[in-house]
Amino acid sequence: MSTSVDASPRWLEALALRCAAFAERWFPDAWVFAALGVVLVALVALAFGASPRDTAQAFGKGYWSLVPFTLQMVFVVIGGYVVASAPVVARGIERLARLPRSGRGAVAFVAALSMLSSLLSWGFSLVFGGLLVRALARRRELRMDYRAAGAAAYLGLGAVWAMGLSSSAAQLQANPASMPKELLAITGVLPFAQTIRLWQSLLLTGALVAVSVLVAWLTAPRGETARPAEEFAGDDAVAAPAPAAASPQRVRPGDWLEHSPLLTLLLSLLAFGWLAGEFIAKPATVAIADLNTYNLLFLSLGLLLHWRPRSFLDAVAKAVPGTSGVLIQFPLYGGIAAILTGAAGADGATPAHRLSQLFVQVASHDGFPLAMGAYSAVLGFFVPSGGGKWLVEAPYVMQAANTLHVHLGWAVQTYNAAEALPNLVNPFWMLPLLGILGLKARDLVGYTFVQLLVHVPLVLGLLWLLGKTLAYVAPVMP
Repeated sequence: MSTSVDASPRWLEALALRCAAFAERWFPDAWVFAALGVVLVALVALAFGASPRDTAQAFGKGYWSLVPFTLQMVFVVIGGYVVASAPVVARGIERLARLPRSGRGAVAFVAALSMLSSLLSWGFSLVFGGLLVRALARRRELRMDYRAAGAAAYLGLGAVWAMGLSSSAAQLQANPASMPKELLAITGVLPFAQTIRLWQSLLLTGALVAVSVLVAWLTAPRGETARPAEEFAGDDAVAAPAPAAASPQRVRPGDWLEHSPLLTLLLSLLAFGWLAGEFIAKPATVAIADLNTYNLLFLSLGLLLHWRPRSFLDAVAKAVPGTSGVLIQFPLYGGIAAILTGAAGADGATPAHRLSQLFVQVASHDGFPLAMGAYSAVLGFFVPSGGGKWLVEAPYVMQAANTLHVHLGWAVQTYNAAEALPNLVNPFWMLPLLGILGLKARDLVGYTFVQLLVHVPLVLGLLWLLGKTLAYVAPVMP
């Protein structure tokens, strides 16, 4: 009986590994896909009658339009990392690692915690999940499969991250100051009550978490078939955390301040004093919907948990390389969005308007979630944006949603649910986790591909079914 259960997904794993090998051999960096997107959209604008000058002007105008939002998303990554890597959090992870009683149970445990934490911060989820897997790997009596556990740690990014506070699309739509003016004119402001707090959204998120944990448990190898960490990452993967290094000799006042909690305490008083005022004056969901408030909360908490500025700064330095993709790609997304909404043809119609008309022609009111979800998922495999792709899609899909009288908040959630699907097999967002675990993308994709096969019909089916329960609400302008 044990053999049949363990062997059942092997043909799927073999197929997934072939797909991963193909992607690793032939797929370029994600920036290349974004750059190709610029070229393609520019060619589309020219084909629709826009002049080369107008197209270039639109690109240049939009290139720096997302600087505030880009920096906000960078700080999402940094804030999540500094909190997850704080010593007190690391000790908490060690305690959590004592709870599972079997290798399979450990994999399911990692899957559940990674998804729940990703609803708060996807940056935190990646680091937290990786450190939890390493802690569990040191418990050799569990006989936990290291690959399956690593794939489980990635489920936050591959299943539900965009359904919670991590959603850059929902955050953007709730913050008019961060939105491009052209998009604001189409959608208006969509508070969380119209997106991630809809009961339909909460039901979809709960179903995804429950099903993902079940699949992680069913596909985790047991007993002799489980492959431990040392087969992949060497002894370093199971070594106990190194003791903190002794503080260097402090010969200057600046050295002393770096290793003293004095500045931490003073800055924390200011930051948490301001945050307390925000949460007292506003409902919690309204306060946290402001990305600046959200990021300040995580950064201030990270500083306080690290206690000494030197530890905090070291964590920031380790987090910054993981933000390079956001920094270099988001300006291209801004350029794409500007071309779509600003490079008009001879008849005055922009590419966004023409694409919205195409959506109206191929989709009905009830079929819109299916069409948009499938389209967003396929596009997401080629443009792994971590949410920035919304700026490319939103101008025309939301215009189409208005025309078809589709609930605008549900259109955002349709994007959010579909956005996560390609992450399950696209290695771009795996990179921080792979660095922590010492694994390669092909080690995880065999398991995440099985999740993808389950998620696609589940997500599209629920998007269609739950969308039928929502009525259209006209855009609300600030």
